[in-house]
Amino acid sequence: MTGNNQTFILEFLLLGLPISSEYHLLFYALFLAMYLTTVLGNLLIIILVRLDSHLHTPMYFFLSNLSFSDLCFSSVTMPKLLQIMQSHVPSISYAGCLTQMFFFMVFADLGSFLLVAMAYDRYVAICFPLHYTSIMNIKFCASLVLVLWMLTTSHALLQTLLMVRLSFCEKNLILQFFCDISALLKLSCSDTYVNELMIFIMGGLFSIIPFLLIGMSYLRIFLTIFKVPSSQDTHKFFSTCGSHLSVVSLFYGTVIGLYLCPSGNNSTVKETAMAMMYTVVTPMLNPFIYSLRNRDMKRALISVCSKKISL
Repeated sequence: MTGNNQTFILEFLLLGLPISSEYHLLFYALFLAMYLTTVLGNLLIIILVRLDSHLHTPMYFFLSNLSFSDLCFSSVTMPKLLQIMQSHVPSISYAGCLTQMFFFMVFADLGSFLLVAMAYDRYVAICFPLHYTSIMNIKFCASLVLVLWMLTTSHALLQTLLMVRLSFCEKNLILQFFCDISALLKLSCSDTYVNELMIFIMGGLFSIIPFLLIGMSYLRIFLTIFKVPSSQDTHKFFSTCGSHLSVVSLFYGTVIGLYLCPSGNNSTVKETAMAMMYTVVTPMLNPFIYSLRNRDMKRALISVCSKKISL
């Protein structure tokens, strides 16, 4: 090795999803169906929010952005996984691996922050209903989403540039089905202290803080509802916040299970399974959670379908 920025590895091998040959076709069909469901489900939400004027509100503006984020988040990993399963060649180039890692972090962070924005929207709507329209105006919402894009892109770019400075000499086997940043650090033959320190610091800022902000928002919502207890207020809470709480539980439940729960002897299997939940299952289930538990989305779907049929 002649320098810290010298890279000897030209490609990596993604070996985190070992499937025996007799089940290979079955899992390929399953993952393909899940990916198509993710794309179609999230596209449907984006289209409905766009076409139905009743959904032109801050809550559904954030929801459409979350659907776009989920669609892109799944598209970062699933097409490559399906291509590997079809070709039986688990290789990904060095540049392709860093590119995948960059966009993975962008949309993972963006989804986390959008959940915070949606929690804040519900907090203002329930705790300050008279000031809701003045606080959550379209200019504020658009500016907030733009700031979130800038933050997440900057964070992903920082982590990617820190990864570029590392050398990879001999090991190129990634025990995961995508280019996970922690898996790449284990393969480096350079000093990774700075990278690990930044992951620890930024991981707290981009993961723990959003989770705490969501928790604080819903704590204030609970306290507001309990101050004026009535069946109408309770119904309003569950109708407006139930879907969001389900998505938050699913999103952070898988993240906590993947990164915070202690690993046993089968840590590789466990991490792969939890990563699959985090990157594949969650983006697929989000549209179902919102459409099945949200009457506005159901009305919008019926309205759009009725207009298409009448034409």
